[in-house]
Amino acid sequence: MAKKNPKIHEVVKYPDPVLAKRGEAVTVFDADLKKLVDEMFDSMYAAQGIGLAAPQINISKRLTVIDISFQKNPEEKIVLINPEIIDRSGKQVEEEGCLSLPEIREKVTRSEWVKVKAQDVTGKWIEVEGEELLARAIQHEIDHLDGILFIDHLSRLKRDLVLRKIKKLQKNGEW
Repeated sequence: MAKKNPKIHEVVKYPDPVLAKRGEAVTVFDADLKKLVDEMFDSMYAAQGIGLAAPQINISKRLTVIDISFQKNPEEKIVLINPEIIDRSGKQVEEEGCLSLPEIREKVTRSEWVKVKAQDVTGKWIEVEGEELLARAIQHEIDHLDGILFIDHLSRLKRDLVLRKIKKLQKNGEW
């Protein structure tokens, strides 16, 4: 059954203050939460992303959705509520982007593999493991829940260059 007119949330852009705040724990697991999760997937797909954290749609909660298959494999849709990385190993350096920092892409060092403890939409505790792209997406999204952006992982020089580029885009009304 197709959903009618899903609510698409606008993705907030840097430097919106909500992006720099640690999200609050989700404590109520009800129909509203399930609806929000569906809306987050729809919003993420509409924005052409593979991950979306609640703070990116101006909701300061510890909730993120990830689908590295980008709608190709429904089994790969992941919902992480109140997630916490409990194990990690290896190292990968790959280019990352972010829906809250459109047009900005930089190489970021992340763990190659992660294991996360989180809750699902019913509140049940689950463990999720990911490697390579999925590991990077999980780390990127959990960073959002902690008020950290991928540019915070860059060297000071690189970050300054990115911030200068953003200021120029803002000045030209393109941000």
